[in-house]
Amino acid sequence: MKFIDLHCDTASKIFYDNLDFKSELCSSNITNLKKGGSLGQVLAFFVNQELNEDPYEEFLKIYNRFIIEIEDNKNEVEIVRNIKELREAEALGKIGAFFSIEEGEVIKGSIENLKKVYEKGIRILTITWNFKNQLGYPNFNYAYRNNGLTSKGIEVVEACESLGIIPDVSHLSDAGFYDMTKICEKPFIASHSNARAITNHPRNLDDNMIKLLAEKGGIMGVNFCADFLGNKSTATIDEMLSHIKHIRNVGGIDILALGSDFDGIHNEVEIKDASEFDKLYSALEKNNFKESEIEKIFFKNAIRVFKETLK
Repeated sequence: MKFIDLHCDTASKIFYDNLDFKSELCSSNITNLKKGGSLGQVLAFFVNQELNEDPYEEFLKIYNRFIIEIEDNKNEVEIVRNIKELREAEALGKIGAFFSIEEGEVIKGSIENLKKVYEKGIRILTITWNFKNQLGYPNFNYAYRNNGLTSKGIEVVEACESLGIIPDVSHLSDAGFYDMTKICEKPFIASHSNARAITNHPRNLDDNMIKLLAEKGGIMGVNFCADFLGNKSTATIDEMLSHIKHIRNVGGIDILALGSDFDGIHNEVEIKDASEFDKLYSALEKNNFKESEIEKIFFKNAIRVFKETLK
C-alpha cells in the first residue's frame, strides 16, 4: 500500500554524513521509498542549536545540499508543496518530497525568515527540538513542561497558518501544546509522537492531548523510536500496534498517521527501512483493521490535513 511518512531526517543525515539520496546507509533512501510504495515523504531539515552559531545559515547549508540530490534524481523524486503537486508527481511515477524544518529557531524569530523558508518549499515547522528557543520550550525531560509559547511563538504560529505552513508540536512542551489548541484555527500535527498512556515518555502525547488534537482535525505520526514505543533496544511492530490501537480508541481513526523518524533514530526497528511498511500493513490487517482504516493511517489522513492547510 502507498504511504505518506510525516517525518524522516534523511536530508540532514545526507549532509552531515556526506552521503547521497541513494545511499544504503539511509533508511529512507530513494530505492527503499520506491520499493515501499511511497506516495509522499516529509523530509525534515534538522538543525541542532548546539552545533552551529547561526541556525538559519545552517539550514541553508543542509537545504542547498539536498536540492542537489533532488536535481540529481529528478526522474524519481520531485519537490511538492501541496496536494495538487503531489498528484502531479504521482501521475509521473515520482515520489513527492515535502519539506519541513525541525527546530523553530531556524527562523530566528523573524516572520521575514518564515516567508523565506516558505518560498523554499517548507510546509511544516516543528516549533522546537530539545532546546528552548524564541518560539517556545521543549518537553525534554519535562524541564519546561509548564512553559507555553512565547509571544513571538504565537505570532509565528499565526503567520504559519496564514502562509500555509503546518505547525508541528512534536518536541513541544505540554503547555505549548495547549497553547496551540487555543491559537490554531486549522489542523496542526504531531509529526512523530506516540501515546504517553502506553509509554510514559515526555515526547508522547497524553490522552487529553490526543482528544484535543483530534477535535482540531489534526494527526499524529507513529514514531519508530524504541524509547517512545516501549523502552527497548528494538522497536517492534507489536509495540506500534499497541500505540495505534490506543490512539484510535482515544482519538479515533482519523488522527492516525505515520511518522517513522527514519535516519533520526539509532535503534533497531522490525520495519528496518522505508521499503518495509508493508509489514505494518499486514499486522494491522491481522489485527482486524479494515482496509479503509489502514488507508487512513497510511496516507488518507495526511492528505486530508494537507488539503485543509497547504497552499
